[in-house]
Amino acid sequence: MRMLTFLLSFCFSLSTAFYFHVGEREEKCIIEDIPSDTLITGTFKIQRWDLGRHDFLESAPGLGMFVTVTTYNDEVLLSRLYGPQGTFYFTSHSPGEHIICLESNSTRLVSFGGSKLRIHLDIRVGEHDLDAAIAQAKDKVNEVSFKLEHLIEQMEQIVKVQNYQRDREEEFRMTSEDTNSNVLWWAFAQTLIFISVGIFQIKYLKDFFIAKKLV
Repeated sequence: MRMLTFLLSFCFSLSTAFYFHVGEREEKCIIEDIPSDTLITGTFKIQRWDLGRHDFLESAPGLGMFVTVTTYNDEVLLSRLYGPQGTFYFTSHSPGEHIICLESNSTRLVSFGGSKLRIHLDIRVGEHDLDAAIAQAKDKVNEVSFKLEHLIEQMEQIVKVQNYQRDREEEFRMTSEDTNSNVLWWAFAQTLIFISVGIFQIKYLKDFFIAKKLV
């Protein structure tokens, strides 16, 4: 099985929608920087390239998608096989970078290995499925209530993201200050070493000349 790991690092946003091309049974991974206790919703769809039409088909029957989500501590948050399109959910337990890997996996007895696929992926951070909730609403009051709850969730998520980024900036600032301090002390130590070596060389040459009665 061919495996190609393709890492994309995104700036943190509430929604990231894109598509990419991949071969069948080929793995691609995405890195998302996520605060702790945050719900992540991912929606994907597989399209297969048709040689006759020279275009991607709307569906890809016989194909599945294996989704794996891990942290940099090798903690597995999700590992599941889906169909040609679907939605996956997971919640982050700790802040930091999370690795989302997708790999197509044929469910047929005969695999179309090497065929070209297009994967549509939409990742939403801290959002619930508003459309499904509204569809279940019985009247306009419930619909407005769901929308308000959704807006409140988004506001809380924005505050959480801002606090997380503020903490990351503070850590970066402290690291930069420590690095600058270490560089300053190292430069001071180098200067002392050069001065000491210079004084030693002068004294050594002076003693040498005196011993040889050159001065």
